[in-house]
Amino acid sequence: MTTTDTRPITTRPATEYLDPKLQSKIPEGPIERKWERHKFEMKLVSPTNRRRYTIIVVGSGLAGASAAATLGEAGYNVKCYTYHDSPRRAHSIAAQGGINAAKNYRNDGDSVFRLFYDTVKGGDFRAREANVYRLAEVSMAIIDQCVAQGVPFAREYSGYLDNRSFGGAQVARTFYARGQTGQQLLLGAYQALSRQIGLGQVKMFSRTEMLDLVVVDGRARGIVTRDMVTGKIESHFADAVVLATGGYSNVFYLSTNAKACNTTAIWRAHRRGAFFGNPCFTQIHPTCIPVSGDHQSKLTLMSESLRNDGRVWVPKTPGDKRPPSSIPEDERDYYLERRYPSYGNLAPRDIASRAAKQVCDEGRGVGPGGLGVYLDFSDAIKRLGKRVIEERYGNLFEMYERITGENPYETPMRIYPAVHYTMGGLWVDYNLMSTIPGLFVIGEANFSDHGANRLGASALMQGLADGYFILPYTIADYLASTKLPKVDTSHIAFRETEAEVADRIKRLLNTNGTRTVDMFHRELGKIMWDYCGMARNEAGLKHALERIPELRERFWREVKVPGEGNDINQELEKAGRVADFMELAELMCIDALHRDESCGGHFREEHQTEDGEAERDDENFSYVAAWEFTGLGTKPVLHKEPLIFEYVKPAVRSYK
Repeated sequence: MTTTDTRPITTRPATEYLDPKLQSKIPEGPIERKWERHKFEMKLVSPTNRRRYTIIVVGSGLAGASAAATLGEAGYNVKCYTYHDSPRRAHSIAAQGGINAAKNYRNDGDSVFRLFYDTVKGGDFRAREANVYRLAEVSMAIIDQCVAQGVPFAREYSGYLDNRSFGGAQVARTFYARGQTGQQLLLGAYQALSRQIGLGQVKMFSRTEMLDLVVVDGRARGIVTRDMVTGKIESHFADAVVLATGGYSNVFYLSTNAKACNTTAIWRAHRRGAFFGNPCFTQIHPTCIPVSGDHQSKLTLMSESLRNDGRVWVPKTPGDKRPPSSIPEDERDYYLERRYPSYGNLAPRDIASRAAKQVCDEGRGVGPGGLGVYLDFSDAIKRLGKRVIEERYGNLFEMYERITGENPYETPMRIYPAVHYTMGGLWVDYNLMSTIPGLFVIGEANFSDHGANRLGASALMQGLADGYFILPYTIADYLASTKLPKVDTSHIAFRETEAEVADRIKRLLNTNGTRTVDMFHRELGKIMWDYCGMARNEAGLKHALERIPELRERFWREVKVPGEGNDINQELEKAGRVADFMELAELMCIDALHRDESCGGHFREEHQTEDGEAERDDENFSYVAAWEFTGLGTKPVLHKEPLIFEYVKPAVRSYK
């Protein structure tokens, strides 16, 4: 489809606006014209007026760094906050496999509409069409931007940028830089950010953690932070606040996320009035190094790109303990190729994860404890040669060998699903603004683009799309359309919020219990994995909803946080984050219990087909569940944003 489509512009069904608190603000017109038309209709801030506005950006990963750099380049005064010692250490560097874009360099049938279609289908028809189409549309500009920044994407012999495939697609649309794509993209965004820091347009606050949001007259006007070196509590004001703080997978304790990743920024905003969208939509990644013992504090991701050349299999016979090289071909079950012949080893993440769990539950898992499947490169090495495989995945193979002591060139990798990404997040409208005016949420911190399951290589795409190409337009429209009274940190709202933060810190330090923060976090994570993890059911979720409030109560009674508040204190930092996880976990289970269907990463055991696939209920659950905080210990209020499908009709999701 092109922007020259002459079909008449239509209005959206009135049913979308039944809830006055959830105005999605999707523009009218054909889907391929919505964003271009919307950009024209939005108000602008002239270059000379931009210097009058101050914008806070919390987070320095791909979404935060790209947003801060672009807003600084436009002339706004930007204050950017990160709890890292450098923006370069943001968790975006951990993304390995690539970034999607509908360039169709392989001439294999890709297009903006196909990327849009694959993403809506991959998300199990639980995402907004308009947001997803815009993401696909913007994807091509991202690649051009990053190439101009010098990002060293892999190239073919001819010099053209190379592509590879990822799960949920039958075309090669993933651009990559070996197995370190996230790091290279972040370096590109970081250099743009550094330029603005040098010019004075962006003021960078490192080792500074946001602990609360300040709302004045119903609008986001600032944040309260703690200096992680001195312990000083400070307030910072702005005309708009942008949260780019990533996901909340560490609620499970063991995940592929860095240990510092947390939910505090978005959870504090939720408590201040921002609705939380689809909190139960969490993604299990099928390609991770299996758990090796209770000593582990996190899990290690092995890029989904490995499934391009690696074949996934287990022995056909339960309990087969022979080395993989001793198991003949006719005694191996290449179960993804068998069950999903059209996509094979590149089945989407949720489907591949559940399939791995199923064969392990049957007693056919490999490795210690039987919680693993083989990812075998022997055929690819025979076909392509070791040198080609090394060029594509060398650093990933090296990482695997360092962790496991096994050489994947000689023996198959062992992998098993692990918690990875969160599709849920703060609810935002088409303009990326939350239900608190002036509070914008971008990247993984919002719920908007991935529905119930994110396709691989789309996280980097969303973060950069939001930061480089969407937020600069929509935040300008807000600033130009809103009369903001002059506010500074002497306002009573700042003083009151600061006092609440200080009281919370004091309470954590004075509890003086006998159990460490990690003990409570590990216990919470086990509850979440067992009852709200890869598979959920009504009885388990109700059990979790009994145990989580009890655990939270014990946390505030028995936790021991050593040290002081006016110094470096990592235990204090962890304690505040785990306290927020304790509250978020309850909402996740409430949402999972409420959504009485299976879709994407949300798999309710009561709702599955005869062959074990997810069974959606489009008639009753084709909506975004947006939860309103009403106080701890009280039931949150559910708001529904109906999902209207005009271009991709919901159907049985099949990859066979």
